Amino acid sequence: MSAPDDAEWITAAGAPRPPDHRSSAGTPVPAESTDIAVATEPEVAHAPDGAADSEVASAGIADRTEPEQTGGEQTGGETTEPEPVSTNGHSDRSTLFTVPRPAAPAPVGADGPDLGPTGRPVRPRPEPAPLTTHGPARIIAMCNQKGGVGKTTSTLNLGAALAGYGRRVLLVDLDPQGALSAGLGVPSHELERTVYNLMLERQTTITDVLVPTKVEGLDLIPANIDLSAAEVQLINEVGREHTLARALRPVLHAYDYVLVDCQPSLGLLTVNALACAHGVIMPVAAEFFSLRGVALLVDTIEKVQDRINPDLAIDGVLITMYDGRTVHARDVVAMLVERFGDQVYDTVVSRTVKFPETTVAGEPITSYAPTSAAAEAFRAFAREVIAG
Repeated sequence: MSAPDDAEWITAAGAPRPPDHRSSAGTPVPAESTDIAVATEPEVAHAPDGAADSEVASAGIADRTEPEQTGGEQTGGETTEPEPVSTNGHSDRSTLFTVPRPAAPAPVGADGPDLGPTGRPVRPRPEPAPLTTHGPARIIAMCNQKGGVGKTTSTLNLGAALAGYGRRVLLVDLDPQGALSAGLGVPSHELERTVYNLMLERQTTITDVLVPTKVEGLDLIPANIDLSAAEVQLINEVGREHTLARALRPVLHAYDYVLVDCQPSLGLLTVNALACAHGVIMPVAAEFFSLRGVALLVDTIEKVQDRINPDLAIDGVLITMYDGRTVHARDVVAMLVERFGDQVYDTVVSRTVKFPETTVAGEPITSYAPTSAAAEAFRAFAREVIAG
Protein backbone atom coordinates (compact mmCIF):
# COMPACT_ATOMS: atom_id res chain seq x y z
CA MET A 1 0.00 0.00 0.00
CA SER A 2 1.27 3.45 -0.74
CA ALA A 3 1.86 6.29 1.69
CA PRO A 4 -1.22 7.45 3.59
CA ASP A 5 -1.52 10.74 1.67
CA ASP A 6 -1.79 8.75 -1.56
CA ALA A 7 -3.92 5.91 -0.21
CA GLU A 8 -6.60 5.26 -2.80
CA TRP A 9 -9.06 3.83 -0.32
CA ILE A 10 -9.09 7.05 1.71
CA THR A 11 -9.57 9.19 -1.38
CA ALA A 12 -12.18 6.97 -3.02
CA ALA A 13 -14.25 6.28 0.09
CA GLY A 14 -15.18 9.87 0.81
CA ALA A 15 -14.37 13.47 0.02
CA PRO A 16 -14.73 16.66 2.05
CA ARG A 17 -18.12 18.26 1.66
CA PRO A 18 -17.74 21.30 -0.66
CA PRO A 19 -18.85 24.65 0.82
CA ASP A 20 -22.37 25.79 0.09
CA HIS A 21 -21.99 28.96 -2.02
CA ARG A 22 -25.05 31.05 -1.34
CA SER A 23 -25.83 34.71 -1.43
CA SER A 24 -27.17 36.55 1.56
CA ALA A 25 -30.68 36.10 0.17
CA GLY A 26 -30.26 32.31 0.05
CA THR A 27 -30.11 32.14 -3.76
CA PRO A 28 -27.46 29.75 -5.13
CA VAL A 29 -24.56 31.50 -6.81
CA PRO A 30 -21.92 29.96 -9.05
CA ALA A 31 -19.11 28.08 -7.27
CA GLU A 32 -15.55 29.20 -7.91
CA SER A 33 -14.17 25.68 -8.30
CA THR A 34 -15.15 22.92 -10.70
CA ASP A 35 -17.93 20.76 -9.23
CA ILE A 36 -18.81 17.13 -9.72
CA ALA A 37 -21.34 15.89 -12.27
CA VAL A 38 -25.06 16.49 -11.92
CA ALA A 39 -26.90 13.64 -10.23
CA THR A 40 -30.50 14.78 -10.36
CA GLU A 41 -32.49 17.06 -12.59
CA PRO A 42 -33.45 20.28 -10.78
CA GLU A 43 -36.96 21.48 -10.33
CA VAL A 44 -37.42 24.44 -12.66
CA ALA A 45 -40.01 27.07 -11.84
CA HIS A 46 -41.82 28.15 -15.04
CA ALA A 47 -43.37 31.58 -15.21
CA PRO A 48 -46.78 31.89 -16.83
CA ASP A 49 -46.97 33.05 -20.41
CA GLY A 50 -46.41 36.76 -20.74
CA ALA A 51 -44.91 37.14 -17.26
CA ALA A 52 -42.31 39.84 -16.87
CA ASP A 53 -38.66 39.08 -16.28
CA SER A 54 -38.89 40.62 -12.84
CA GLU A 55 -41.60 38.14 -11.88
CA VAL A 56 -39.42 35.25 -12.99
CA ALA A 57 -36.53 36.60 -10.96
CA SER A 58 -38.72 36.92 -7.91
CA ALA A 59 -39.63 33.25 -8.27
CA GLY A 60 -36.06 32.35 -7.35
CA ILE A 61 -34.54 31.79 -10.80
CA ALA A 62 -31.22 33.52 -11.35
CA ASP A 63 -28.54 33.52 -14.05
CA ARG A 64 -30.64 31.53 -16.52
CA THR A 65 -29.44 31.41 -20.08
CA GLU A 66 -31.76 31.03 -23.03
CA PRO A 67 -31.76 27.51 -24.48
CA GLU A 68 -30.51 27.07 -28.00
CA GLN A 69 -33.20 26.34 -30.56
CA THR A 70 -32.06 22.98 -31.87
CA GLY A 71 -35.36 21.74 -33.15
CA GLY A 72 -36.06 19.72 -30.06
CA GLU A 73 -39.14 17.59 -29.59
CA GLN A 74 -42.34 19.49 -29.07
CA THR A 75 -45.34 18.29 -27.11
CA GLY A 76 -48.56 20.23 -27.13
CA GLY A 77 -46.83 23.29 -28.59
CA GLU A 78 -44.17 23.44 -25.82
CA THR A 79 -40.49 22.90 -26.51
CA THR A 80 -38.52 20.78 -24.02
CA GLU A 81 -35.95 22.99 -22.30
CA PRO A 82 -32.53 21.84 -21.04
CA GLU A 83 -31.72 22.06 -17.36
CA PRO A 84 -30.70 25.53 -16.12
CA VAL A 85 -27.02 26.32 -15.95
CA SER A 86 -25.15 29.10 -14.25
CA THR A 87 -23.08 31.72 -15.99
CA ASN A 88 -19.84 29.78 -15.51
CA GLY A 89 -21.23 26.81 -17.47
CA HIS A 90 -21.75 24.47 -14.51
CA SER A 91 -24.96 23.12 -13.10
CA ASP A 92 -26.86 24.84 -10.38
CA ARG A 93 -25.12 24.18 -7.00
CA SER A 94 -28.26 22.78 -5.38
CA THR A 95 -28.39 19.92 -7.88
CA LEU A 96 -24.76 18.76 -7.68
CA PHE A 97 -23.88 15.20 -6.78
CA THR A 98 -22.39 14.83 -3.32
CA VAL A 99 -20.76 11.81 -1.74
CA PRO A 100 -23.46 9.82 0.08
CA ARG A 101 -23.22 10.07 3.83
CA PRO A 102 -23.74 7.03 6.08
CA ALA A 103 -27.19 7.10 7.54
CA ALA A 104 -27.84 6.87 11.24
CA PRO A 105 -28.37 3.30 12.54
CA ALA A 106 -31.89 2.03 11.92
CA PRO A 107 -33.92 1.19 15.04
CA VAL A 108 -34.88 -2.33 15.92
CA GLY A 109 -38.30 -3.20 14.64
CA ALA A 110 -40.34 -4.85 11.97
CA ASP A 111 -38.68 -2.73 9.27
CA GLY A 112 -35.38 -4.58 9.54
CA PRO A 113 -32.53 -5.74 11.77
CA ASP A 114 -30.63 -3.56 14.21
CA LEU A 115 -27.84 -1.80 12.33
CA GLY A 116 -24.80 -0.80 14.34
CA PRO A 117 -22.57 2.24 13.71
CA THR A 118 -20.71 0.24 11.06
CA GLY A 119 -23.88 0.10 8.95
CA ARG A 120 -24.11 -3.69 9.20
CA PRO A 121 -26.53 -5.88 11.16
CA VAL A 122 -25.07 -6.51 14.60
CA ARG A 123 -24.07 -10.15 14.83
CA PRO A 124 -25.16 -11.80 18.10
CA ARG A 125 -22.30 -12.92 20.32
CA PRO A 126 -23.36 -15.38 23.03
CA GLU A 127 -21.72 -15.59 26.42
CA PRO A 128 -18.51 -17.63 26.06
CA ALA A 129 -18.36 -20.98 27.78
CA PRO A 130 -16.12 -21.25 30.87
CA LEU A 131 -12.71 -22.88 30.53
CA THR A 132 -11.45 -25.85 32.49
CA THR A 133 -7.84 -25.49 31.31
CA HIS A 134 -5.71 -22.59 30.16
CA GLY A 135 -3.13 -22.00 27.45
CA PRO A 136 -1.39 -21.87 25.16
CA ALA A 137 -1.83 -18.12 24.89
CA ARG A 138 -2.78 -16.20 21.78
CA ILE A 139 -0.55 -13.12 21.57
CA ILE A 140 -2.28 -9.98 20.28
CA ALA A 141 -0.44 -6.74 19.53
CA MET A 142 -2.53 -3.62 20.10
CA CYS A 143 -0.87 -1.39 17.55
CA ASN A 144 -1.26 1.97 15.81
CA GLN A 145 1.54 4.41 15.09
CA LYS A 146 -0.89 7.31 15.66
CA GLY A 147 -0.94 8.41 19.26
CA GLY A 148 -4.05 9.25 21.23
CA VAL A 149 -6.35 6.72 19.56
CA GLY A 150 -7.11 4.67 22.69
CA LYS A 151 -4.57 1.84 22.43
CA THR A 152 -3.82 1.72 26.14
CA THR A 153 -7.45 2.14 27.17
CA SER A 154 -8.48 -0.62 24.77
CA THR A 155 -5.71 -2.96 25.95
CA LEU A 156 -6.52 -2.49 29.62
CA ASN A 157 -10.28 -2.83 29.34
CA LEU A 158 -10.21 -5.67 26.81
CA GLY A 159 -7.91 -7.58 29.16
CA ALA A 160 -10.22 -6.97 32.11
CA ALA A 161 -13.28 -8.01 30.07
CA LEU A 162 -11.58 -11.22 28.93
CA ALA A 163 -10.63 -11.97 32.53
CA GLY A 164 -14.27 -11.38 33.48
CA TYR A 165 -15.19 -14.27 31.16
CA GLY A 166 -12.81 -16.62 32.95
CA ARG A 167 -9.79 -16.17 30.66
CA ARG A 168 -6.31 -15.78 32.07
CA VAL A 169 -4.75 -12.67 30.58
CA LEU A 170 -1.25 -11.20 30.63
CA LEU A 171 -0.81 -7.54 29.74
CA VAL A 172 2.57 -6.38 28.47
CA ASP A 173 3.35 -2.66 28.68
CA LEU A 174 5.71 -1.98 25.77
CA ASP A 175 5.42 1.80 25.90
CA PRO A 176 8.13 3.80 27.74
CA GLN A 177 5.43 6.17 28.95
CA GLY A 178 4.11 3.37 31.16
CA ALA A 179 0.47 4.41 30.71
CA LEU A 180 -0.84 0.85 30.89
CA SER A 181 0.93 0.30 34.20
CA ALA A 182 -0.40 3.60 35.60
CA GLY A 183 -3.92 2.72 34.42
CA LEU A 184 -3.82 -0.38 36.60
CA GLY A 185 -2.52 1.49 39.63
CA VAL A 186 1.02 0.07 39.39
CA PRO A 187 3.73 2.62 40.33
CA SER A 188 6.14 1.43 37.65
CA HIS A 189 8.56 4.30 38.26
CA GLU A 190 9.24 2.82 41.69
CA LEU A 191 9.91 -0.71 40.43
CA GLU A 192 13.45 -2.02 40.20
CA ARG A 193 12.67 -4.43 37.36
CA THR A 194 10.40 -3.92 34.40
CA VAL A 195 10.05 -5.22 30.85
CA TYR A 196 13.28 -3.39 30.05
CA ASN A 197 15.24 -5.66 32.39
CA LEU A 198 13.38 -8.69 31.09
CA MET A 199 14.38 -8.00 27.50
CA LEU A 200 17.99 -6.90 28.04
CA GLU A 201 19.27 -8.72 31.11
CA ARG A 202 19.86 -12.44 30.89
CA GLN A 203 19.64 -12.95 34.65
CA THR A 204 16.13 -11.43 34.83
CA THR A 205 13.29 -13.92 34.37
CA ILE A 206 9.66 -13.18 33.65
CA THR A 207 8.62 -14.17 37.17
CA ASP A 208 10.87 -11.38 38.47
CA VAL A 209 8.83 -8.70 36.72
CA LEU A 210 5.33 -10.20 36.75
CA VAL A 211 2.88 -8.07 38.77
CA PRO A 212 -0.62 -9.26 39.77
CA THR A 213 -3.42 -6.69 39.43
CA LYS A 214 -6.62 -6.02 41.32
CA VAL A 215 -8.55 -7.93 38.65
CA GLU A 216 -8.67 -11.69 39.15
CA GLY A 217 -6.95 -13.55 36.31
CA LEU A 218 -5.20 -10.41 35.00
CA ASP A 219 -1.41 -9.99 35.35
CA LEU A 220 0.92 -7.26 34.13
CA ILE A 221 4.50 -6.85 32.93
CA PRO A 222 5.07 -3.14 33.66
CA ALA A 223 7.22 -0.57 31.88
CA ASN A 224 8.69 2.81 32.69
CA ILE A 225 10.94 5.40 31.08
CA ASP A 226 13.91 2.99 31.16
CA LEU A 227 12.38 1.25 28.15
CA SER A 228 13.15 4.28 25.97
CA ALA A 229 16.81 3.14 25.87
CA ALA A 230 15.93 -0.38 24.75
CA GLU A 231 15.77 0.32 21.01
CA VAL A 232 19.31 1.69 20.95
CA GLN A 233 20.67 -1.22 22.96
CA LEU A 234 18.82 -3.84 20.90
CA ILE A 235 20.40 -2.71 17.62
CA ASN A 236 23.56 -4.75 18.20
CA GLU A 237 21.78 -7.80 19.60
CA VAL A 238 21.60 -11.03 17.60
CA GLY A 239 17.99 -11.80 16.66
CA ARG A 240 16.89 -8.48 18.11
CA GLU A 241 13.38 -8.78 16.60
CA HIS A 242 12.70 -11.92 18.68
CA THR A 243 13.81 -10.58 22.06
CA LEU A 244 10.28 -10.19 23.40
CA ALA A 245 9.23 -13.61 22.08
CA ARG A 246 12.07 -15.29 23.98
CA ALA A 247 11.12 -13.44 27.17
CA LEU A 248 7.44 -14.44 27.00
CA ARG A 249 7.88 -18.05 25.94
CA PRO A 250 8.22 -19.56 29.47
CA VAL A 251 4.73 -18.47 30.60
CA LEU A 252 2.60 -18.82 27.45
CA HIS A 253 1.20 -22.13 28.68
CA ALA A 254 -0.35 -20.42 31.72
CA TYR A 255 -2.41 -17.79 29.88
CA ASP A 256 -5.15 -17.70 27.29
CA TYR A 257 -4.33 -14.23 25.95
CA VAL A 258 -1.27 -11.99 25.97
CA LEU A 259 -2.08 -8.39 25.03
CA VAL A 260 0.88 -6.18 24.11
CA ASP A 261 0.33 -2.43 24.38
CA CYS A 262 2.68 -0.98 21.73
CA GLN A 263 4.15 2.49 21.71
CA PRO A 264 2.84 4.99 19.11
CA SER A 265 5.60 4.35 16.57
CA LEU A 266 6.80 1.67 14.19
CA GLY A 267 10.20 1.24 15.78
CA LEU A 268 12.08 -1.82 16.96
CA LEU A 269 9.90 -2.34 20.04
CA THR A 270 6.77 -2.46 17.90
CA VAL A 271 8.49 -4.85 15.49
CA ASN A 272 9.28 -7.07 18.49
CA ALA A 273 5.60 -7.15 19.37
CA LEU A 274 4.60 -7.99 15.79
CA ALA A 275 7.31 -10.65 15.51
CA CYS A 276 5.88 -12.68 18.41
CA ALA A 277 2.18 -11.93 17.88
CA HIS A 278 -0.43 -14.16 16.31
CA GLY A 279 -2.71 -11.25 15.51
CA VAL A 280 -2.92 -7.46 15.44
CA ILE A 281 -5.82 -5.34 16.65
CA MET A 282 -5.68 -1.78 15.35
CA PRO A 283 -7.54 0.75 17.53
CA VAL A 284 -8.50 3.64 15.26
CA ALA A 285 -10.18 6.81 16.52
CA ALA A 286 -13.14 8.02 14.47
CA GLU A 287 -11.11 10.94 13.13
CA PHE A 288 -9.56 11.52 9.72
CA PHE A 289 -6.02 11.94 11.12
CA SER A 290 -6.19 8.40 12.50
CA LEU A 291 -6.67 7.07 8.97
CA ARG A 292 -3.37 8.54 7.83
CA GLY A 293 -1.33 6.16 9.94
CA VAL A 294 -3.26 3.03 9.03
CA ALA A 295 -1.66 2.70 5.59
CA LEU A 296 1.87 2.75 7.04
CA LEU A 297 0.89 0.28 9.76
CA VAL A 298 -0.56 -2.17 7.23
CA ASP A 299 2.61 -1.81 5.17
CA THR A 300 4.74 -2.63 8.24
CA ILE A 301 2.55 -5.64 9.06
CA GLU A 302 3.00 -6.97 5.52
CA LYS A 303 6.78 -6.59 5.78
CA VAL A 304 6.82 -8.47 9.09
CA GLN A 305 4.70 -11.20 7.53
CA ASP A 306 7.10 -11.54 4.60
CA ARG A 307 10.38 -11.38 6.52
CA ILE A 308 9.89 -12.36 10.17
CA ASN A 309 6.50 -13.77 11.16
CA PRO A 310 4.45 -15.40 8.37
CA ASP A 311 1.74 -16.42 10.87
CA LEU A 312 0.90 -12.80 11.74
CA ALA A 313 -2.63 -11.73 10.80
CA ILE A 314 -4.79 -8.65 11.20
CA ASP A 315 -7.45 -9.71 13.69
CA GLY A 316 -9.49 -6.57 13.22
CA VAL A 317 -9.99 -2.84 13.52
CA LEU A 318 -11.53 -1.41 16.68
CA ILE A 319 -13.18 1.99 16.24
CA THR A 320 -12.72 4.18 19.31
CA MET A 321 -13.74 7.70 20.40
CA TYR A 322 -16.88 7.48 18.28
CA ASP A 323 -19.50 10.21 18.35
CA GLY A 324 -22.46 9.20 16.21
CA ARG A 325 -23.90 12.72 16.29
CA THR A 326 -21.21 13.96 13.89
CA VAL A 327 -21.14 13.36 10.15
CA HIS A 328 -17.34 13.27 10.28
CA ALA A 329 -17.28 10.26 12.61
CA ARG A 330 -19.76 8.38 10.44
CA ASP A 331 -17.67 9.19 7.35
CA VAL A 332 -14.53 7.74 8.97
CA VAL A 333 -16.41 4.56 9.94
CA ALA A 334 -17.69 4.21 6.37
CA MET A 335 -14.12 4.57 5.01
CA LEU A 336 -12.81 1.90 7.39
CA VAL A 337 -15.62 -0.50 6.51
CA GLU A 338 -14.98 0.13 2.82
CA ARG A 339 -11.26 -0.66 3.25
CA PHE A 340 -11.32 -3.52 5.78
CA GLY A 341 -14.82 -4.99 5.40
CA ASP A 342 -15.66 -7.62 8.01
CA GLN A 343 -12.32 -7.04 9.73
CA VAL A 344 -13.92 -3.99 11.37
CA TYR A 345 -15.39 -5.13 14.68
CA ASP A 346 -19.09 -4.60 15.27
CA THR A 347 -18.26 -3.10 18.65
CA VAL A 348 -17.63 0.64 18.54
CA VAL A 349 -16.32 2.40 21.65
CA SER A 350 -17.94 5.80 22.13
CA ARG A 351 -16.48 8.82 23.86
CA THR A 352 -17.17 9.03 27.58
CA VAL A 353 -15.81 10.94 30.56
CA LYS A 354 -15.60 7.65 32.46
CA PHE A 355 -12.26 6.66 30.89
CA PRO A 356 -10.21 9.52 32.43
CA GLU A 357 -11.84 8.74 35.76
CA THR A 358 -10.77 5.10 35.60
CA THR A 359 -7.16 6.19 35.02
CA VAL A 360 -7.21 8.17 38.25
CA ALA A 361 -8.86 5.25 40.06
CA GLY A 362 -6.27 2.80 38.67
CA GLU A 363 -8.78 0.18 37.56
CA PRO A 364 -10.60 -0.89 34.39
CA ILE A 365 -14.00 0.46 33.53
CA THR A 366 -15.56 -2.99 33.91
CA SER A 367 -15.02 -2.71 37.66
CA TYR A 368 -15.13 1.10 38.07
CA ALA A 369 -18.46 1.54 36.26
CA PRO A 370 -19.67 -1.99 35.49
CA THR A 371 -23.15 -0.92 34.32
CA SER A 372 -21.97 1.86 32.02
CA ALA A 373 -22.33 1.72 28.24
CA ALA A 374 -18.55 1.75 27.87
CA ALA A 375 -18.17 -1.30 30.13
CA GLU A 376 -20.79 -3.17 28.13
CA ALA A 377 -19.01 -2.18 24.91
CA PHE A 378 -15.78 -3.80 26.06
CA ARG A 379 -17.61 -6.90 27.23
CA ALA A 380 -19.15 -7.13 23.75
CA PHE A 381 -15.71 -6.58 22.25
CA ALA A 382 -14.27 -9.37 24.42
CA ARG A 383 -16.99 -11.71 23.14
CA GLU A 384 -16.01 -10.85 19.56
CA VAL A 385 -12.34 -11.55 20.30
CA ILE A 386 -13.16 -14.89 21.94
CA ALA A 387 -15.41 -15.85 19.03
CA GLY A 388 -12.53 -15.11 16.68
